[in-house]
Amino acid sequence: MRVLVIGAGLGGVAAAAGLHRAGHEVFLCERGDQFREAGTAILIAPNGVRALAALGFGDYARAHSLHASGGGLRDWRGRPLLVTDLTVAQETTGTVAMAGRLDLHRALRDPLPDEVVHTGMPVERLEQDEAGVWAVSGGQRVASADVAVVADGIGSGLRGQLFPAHPGLRRTGRLDLRGMLPVPDGLALDGLLACNLVDRRTGTGFGLYPVGADRLYWYSDTALRGQPPAPEQARRDVLALTADWHPAVPALIEATSLADIYVDAISCLAAPLPSFNVGRIALLGDAAHAMPPDLGQGASQAFEDAAALVRLLDGAGPADVAGRLRGYDARRRPRANKLLRQAQRASRMTSLTGTGAWLRDVLLRATPSQLAVRQAARAYQAGQ
Repeated sequence: MRVLVIGAGLGGVAAAAGLHRAGHEVFLCERGDQFREAGTAILIAPNGVRALAALGFGDYARAHSLHASGGGLRDWRGRPLLVTDLTVAQETTGTVAMAGRLDLHRALRDPLPDEVVHTGMPVERLEQDEAGVWAVSGGQRVASADVAVVADGIGSGLRGQLFPAHPGLRRTGRLDLRGMLPVPDGLALDGLLACNLVDRRTGTGFGLYPVGADRLYWYSDTALRGQPPAPEQARRDVLALTADWHPAVPALIEATSLADIYVDAISCLAAPLPSFNVGRIALLGDAAHAMPPDLGQGASQAFEDAAALVRLLDGAGPADVAGRLRGYDARRRPRANKLLRQAQRASRMTSLTGTGAWLRDVLLRATPSQLAVRQAARAYQAGQ
């Protein structure tokens, strides 16, 4: 079949590559004049690793498995709240991968022939009937297909057209500041790798992960009032909030070049979508289920979406599309929307302050690590 994919972010490129490998004729539209993927690094949860394997990228995911002795939650001074042995935990949950976003994007698009990819082609709307679906760009139909996959990201314009009554995005009131840097010489990390630190006084969070053998990825999560500041001001603000934290935290933030720092207001869907498909059109990734980053499931859910589409469209003809996509909605929407709600709860939990945060920390210290691993394993069960 001919498949139109709108959006060349990680989810869209993964879907295009998987569908191309499955023998479909793929037409990938990207609004930018070139691939827009940029940024720092990305954690791929075990369910995302399994989805990438189903799409043909298992070797890549395994080559980028996360290596750290322990992981979990610590307080702002680095003291354990709920920490597990990652080697043992991954025997239960499956492999966790950590990759640079640019490197991962290149790996996903490598199988796509040049003639599949069409940059500088913003899709303004989709038109469909019983015979097919068309992409409209510049007021003209520029591509036709049997099925369309909307993967145009968190700010999806097509999502609003398909569901005009949906409230769209809402801000969570949090700011995401993240960066990448080479591993500094002589900096003692004291078990902080693969850990998230939380400060019950201010609700600030900080995470630190190794990317390969020589780079570190960090992110901070702070309260946001008004518009996001520029990277330089955002870094100053976070440095002020973390001045008395574990000394590695401000040192890493200070050592990161401004060119390698990214700032975003954290947003998510104000309400779950009522469906992940409309006729011959399917929604994928953030266009379908944009969620806060607290569970680390955003990209992994997009990869699950892509793997599910590839499998459900296997052997289908044009007349089968609507029924197959209803099956995609039935399989993917309950799981993704459940994780959306869980991520929203996790965001509220990690940003608590005062008495609520103190009680959270007490409960975390009292939670057996084996119980946390079992709960994570249930969340990481594949949902393709």
